[in-house]
Amino acid sequence: MKQRAITGLFFIIVMIGSNLLGPYVFSVFYLLLSLFCLLEFYKLVKQGGLEPERFTGGLAGVIAFLFFAANCYFPAYKFILLLPVLLSFIAIGELYKKSAVPFTNIGFTYLGLLMAVVPFMFFHAMAFTRGDGVFNFHVPLGFLIMLWSNDTGAYLVGSKFGRNKLFERHSPKKSWEGFIGGILICALAAYILSRFYVEYSVLQWIIMSLIISNFGTLGDLVESMFKRSLNVKDSGGILPGHGGLLDRFDGLLMAAPIVYAYLYFISN
Repeated sequence: MKQRAITGLFFIIVMIGSNLLGPYVFSVFYLLLSLFCLLEFYKLVKQGGLEPERFTGGLAGVIAFLFFAANCYFPAYKFILLLPVLLSFIAIGELYKKSAVPFTNIGFTYLGLLMAVVPFMFFHAMAFTRGDGVFNFHVPLGFLIMLWSNDTGAYLVGSKFGRNKLFERHSPKKSWEGFIGGILICALAAYILSRFYVEYSVLQWIIMSLIISNFGTLGDLVESMFKRSLNVKDSGGILPGHGGLLDRFDGLLMAAPIVYAYLYFISN
């Protein structure tokens, strides 16, 4: 428990620091984080007996993230031409491997990009939602605070009052009581954030919190389903007491694109 608390505190400090230290630190940090999550995903798939294209997939993930990140600073549309070339190399590389399931390997390589890299592209873009090229850490930091509030609220309320299982087949410990508790605590965090970060109204912050609570929980369940299909408990061991990076960011992976889409439509 002590190790878990220390690791959790260090993790929170690093995450907050990455948002506060300026746009370039922010971009580099989430580029590396998305790459580590992708490699962790490929490692999990390999434990399941498959052989994803780790090198080409990782390179494609880095190029894709860099393209979308660069586009937040300056027009970088022409560099997107590199992406289809790299994506095609994933399939071409399978021609030179002796595998009984080449298209399964290709499919999981692409799936890793979709699950572990694309969500961080949208999360990164939240800092530039206004479309003026100006970095604003309020939204991504607020997103993380609401996500953590939802997880903490769900855990505390579920541990104390949880009786009715939310989705026992994929996550036996989750309860409807914890789910509702997470929503309420997350909404409270959104209300407090709206008092300090006034770019969005109270209602808009609360809508963001509802998206995070619902789609964050669904992301958690999807990641649990993925791990169960591979018969593994944790996605990795990089965070002592917490598991892997995918375990810590499962809520972000599905919620970040939805929150960004919501902010894009209300800002344009």
